[in-house]
Parts: sequence; C-alpha cells; structure tokens
Amino acid sequence: MPDVHRVTPRHGDVLVLAGTTKGLFVLRSNARRQRWEIGGPQFPGAEVYAVAGVRRNGDLTLWAANGNPHFGTFLSRSTDFGTSWVTPEEAPIRFPEDTGAALRRVWQIQPGIEPGVLYAGVEPSALFVSRDDGKSWTLVRGLWDHPHRERWTPGGGGQCLHTIVPHPTDPDRMLVAMSTGGVYRTEDGGRTWHARNAGVRAEFMPDKYPEFGQCVHKVVRHPSRPDRLFLQNHWGLYRSDDGGDSWQDIAHDVPSDFGFAMAMHPHDAETVYVVPIESDRFRCTPEGKLRVYRTRDAGGSWEPLTRGLPQKNALETILRDGMTVDALNPAGVYFGTRSGSVWASANGGASWMEAATGLPPVLSVRAVVVGDPTNVRVPRATAARAANKRTTRRAR
Repeated sequence: MPDVHRVTPRHGDVLVLAGTTKGLFVLRSNARRQRWEIGGPQFPGAEVYAVAGVRRNGDLTLWAANGNPHFGTFLSRSTDFGTSWVTPEEAPIRFPEDTGAALRRVWQIQPGIEPGVLYAGVEPSALFVSRDDGKSWTLVRGLWDHPHRERWTPGGGGQCLHTIVPHPTDPDRMLVAMSTGGVYRTEDGGRTWHARNAGVRAEFMPDKYPEFGQCVHKVVRHPSRPDRLFLQNHWGLYRSDDGGDSWQDIAHDVPSDFGFAMAMHPHDAETVYVVPIESDRFRCTPEGKLRVYRTRDAGGSWEPLTRGLPQKNALETILRDGMTVDALNPAGVYFGTRSGSVWASANGGASWMEAATGLPPVLSVRAVVVGDPTNVRVPRATAARAANKRTTRRAR
C-alpha cells in the first residue's frame, strides 16, 4: 500500500477534496490559495465518485463515497479534516429486498437543510435519505416507485442519480437529475415526483423534447434565487426562472453546448461556470484549448477564462462533479481533469494555476473552508500572482 501523506490545516485554510479512480487526495492551502500541499491517497485503489463537506453548528465533517467492484461501495466520514476516516464494516446504503436492486455506486452526497439530514444519489438511479447524520439510510420510495422508472435507460456512465438540489428554505421541495431520465421535482418531501424537463432537448431521441428521458449532466442554483436554475445538458445549456417548470436555451458565445461540469458562484446569483466539451463522440475540450466559460448575467453572455490555462494541445475532459467553488471572497474556483490535474483560481476564474498534476483521473472535486468563511480575511494581492505560480508539493 502507498504511504499516506496527511495535511494539517489551520483556521482559514482551504481544502480541496479530489476524488479519483485510485483514491482520495486532499489539497490544502491558506487563504491566499497560491501554494498547495497534497495529502493522500486515502482509500488507495478505490474509486471516489462523490465527496462532500458538511458543516453543522460550526463543525465540519468530510464525506467520501469509496468503492470497488469486488468489495462494494462505502460511505466514510472524517471529523479531523481528512487526517483519519471512519468506514463502517458494512455498506450503510442498501436497497430493500423487494426492489431486487443492488447498490453499484454512490454518485452524490448532499446535506439537507434540516439538522442531521443527508441525501445520497446512487446507481441504479435512486435517492436515499439519512436523518441521523449518516448512521442509517432509507430509500425514498416515492421516486423509486415512479411509473417512469421502467423507461429510464442508462447513459454512458450508467443509470445514475447524480445531482441533488435541495430548496434553500423549504425542506419539502427538492430537485434531482439523472442520466438518463432528466430532472424530477418533489414538493411534498419526496412522496411524489414530477418530471420537469419542458424545453430541454434530448438530441439522441426521435422526439427531441419528451416529457422525460433527457440526459441531464448537472443542475445548480444560488440560494438567494431558489426559483432560478441553470442546467448543463447532454447538448444544451439552459436556465429556468420558474423552479424548473420550463427551460430556456442560453447556449451562445460558447464553442460547444455539450459538457458535464457546472458550478455556481457562491456570492453572485448571476455568475455560473462551465467547461465546454467538443461533442459526445469526442469528449475533449474544443480546439485543444482548456477554457472555462463564465456568465455574469445569468446566461445572457459567456466569456472564456484562459489566463494560466494551456491553450494548445490540451485535450482534456472534466466530468460532471469535477468542478467546484469555495466560499471565500474573492471566490476560489477549482476543477479536475481526467488526465490527473487539479486547476485552481483564487480570483473567481480571472487567472489559474495548476495546484496538482500527475494524479489518477479525477472524478469529483469539492472545496471547503476550515472555520467560518465569513471570518476569513483574504489578503489583497492574491489574484495576480496566483496565475503564474505552479508550485505543487507532492505526497511521497
């Protein structure tokens, strides 16, 4: 087994959790976010498709879904910033016997707005809920027993529920997305679910605008505008201003409307980030240029962010959970690639540095701040210098 390097964070540090095909790596930096230390691998050899940081009453718990085809999928948690992890002897998420289903993979871990509530999106497409901070889990039967289920079909990555978007103030309202199947919404705490895909294109189907069956890749929203949603589709960028009842195409000024990752700015409800991919047949960045596209007017226009990113021979792929933001101001933006790099911006995407390279293929990325982000002072001069520094401390 490889040696595990452990980082020791302090108040105000930023941790970037990078789940890969061969384990979890924890990147640490101070609030300047100019130099990064790399810890790991945790769970060496395991696929880590989902990571999360859950803050309750000021305490931070890190979660990682790790698994392999021989031993199953487990949810592990850490209360010491990734220094040590608690993994149950048996997988805590299990399908009831009457379903005839078996857990293949956990794709998403998402805290609810009520104390102790966590959600997990899994493969085959299902939603599980825990009301005791992850000690036990229950299948959300309203979605599992939905009459559309028998007509949901696997996407390229499998039949998975990969996106969970709780309402920021109403625990009974939630939106989920799956491949394939599309967007579904509940307004009664998960008892009933309704497809919400009007206007979203299913390019691969005879009927291009079906009620359901779309291959949605990611959905985000800002808590200050809960009825406004942004969606990255398997072909298509969309915005909804009515909680998902209808969607409008906002794919212009981008080299391709195909892509996977999408991230919402933590402080600005008008700002969203995507990384276009050339096509479903050639899943690499268009023209060999690694470009993050940003809108600052809710999809009215998009601009490429390239400073510090390679613009030649950069045929990269960024997966659906491969992009994230931190809660500092200015905000940090991060993404990981299938070639094993993690890129970081300390200034909202204006400039970038390579925080890690040579990792296994990156599947999931999440950023958390140690301590209360609103009490962390970010030194001014961070941004300009961060673009050209590529200092990386590698784990031995």
